[in-house]
Amino acid sequence: MKFILFVEGETERQSLPKFFKQWLDSRLSKPVGISPVCFHGNDKYLTEVKKRAGLYLLNQDVIAVIGLLDLYGLNFPAHLNDAKERYDWAKQDIEKRINHPKFHQFFAVHELEAWALSDPTLFPAQVKNAFPSAVAKPESVNFNQPPAKLLEKLFSEKLKRPYKKVVDGNGLFGKLDPNLAYQKCQRLKDLLDEMLNLAKASEH
Repeated sequence: MKFILFVEGETERQSLPKFFKQWLDSRLSKPVGISPVCFHGNDKYLTEVKKRAGLYLLNQDVIAVIGLLDLYGLNFPAHLNDAKERYDWAKQDIEKRINHPKFHQFFAVHELEAWALSDPTLFPAQVKNAFPSAVAKPESVNFNQPPAKLLEKLFSEKLKRPYKKVVDGNGLFGKLDPNLAYQKCQRLKDLLDEMLNLAKASEH
């Protein structure tokens, strides 16, 4: 039995299956599979998600299709201002399009890198020491300067080199303890709890 994980980029495709399995498998009687599908951008994701979900949802070996996008970078109705409103609206919008009980949409708030910010010790001292106080609550690093943009700024200023999303991101997630990120990032917790419940239900 396995999950199909829909993601928008290479960092997610390469790093998240192992990261999620590290948390899930320790809580399950047998390991669960996670097969990533990369859409190469949120525009393509939104255009193709319904068609591509249909390729997997009828497969008896698939526990569920889990969609994951960054909340930052999406378009929202003008009256939706805060992260919770935008999250709830986008989740409902995409799940309504798919309209299948085995499809579940989630979002990284505000970007995937928020989860890495949950452990500042993973970063070079020059970068870690320049983090704003908001990093104490990683998902509060917001639409104004979302996590990846913050890292791009600090890597450039402090390390005199760019933040490379795939290379640096994979390195961070290879070292990140999912239990720590789970404790600090409510939306990650929601995602992992749902995957765990679905995986346990599939064992019976």
